[in-house]
Amino acid sequence: MLYVAFRSLFRLLFKVVYRWRIEGRENVPTSGAVVVCSNHISLLDPPLLGASLERQVFFMAKEELFRIPVISFLIRRFGAFPVKRGAGDRAALRTALSILQRGDVLGIFPEGTRSKTGRLGKPQSGVSLLAIKGNAVVVPAAIIGPFRMFRPIRIVFGKPIDLSQYRDQKLTSAFLDEVSLKIMDEIRALMETRD
Repeated sequence: MLYVAFRSLFRLLFKVVYRWRIEGRENVPTSGAVVVCSNHISLLDPPLLGASLERQVFFMAKEELFRIPVISFLIRRFGAFPVKRGAGDRAALRTALSILQRGDVLGIFPEGTRSKTGRLGKPQSGVSLLAIKGNAVVVPAAIIGPFRMFRPIRIVFGKPIDLSQYRDQKLTSAFLDEVSLKIMDEIRALMETRD
């Protein structure tokens, strides 16, 4: 399978070039629907998160990337699917929900874009909507360290967040924003962990 080959290639790259360390991998359930939510600081974040887990991780990627033939081929094989940014993309939401309904892992960057400063921005409400509607456990994750050659990068996975208590709530914008902020608080706490 191409995914396994790409994952092995990225693992080798990250070990050699970035001396990566993975912490808390045991916090990611080995079966069932999972949404892995992480901060976003580099274009390498999706393969970094995907390669760090044994389960395949599916990611949303901006649709512009799918117009570049070689990149489109590669990211599709690595589990990416297109999303139109700046507006509610119903097709992307349906794809994400179908991934969760199959019991797979969805990787999401709640801010919706990369941070230029390394600080967390405001989360989009879609992350909580998908997790609640997809009956998924949320696993917060933090990518820590500069993306500089031969400088270490840490990927830290936090304890799962069970959102089942929210499944009977009315999913208003304010409520979804509140749940998304709670998820971001967990990511922030992981980003502040020290070696």
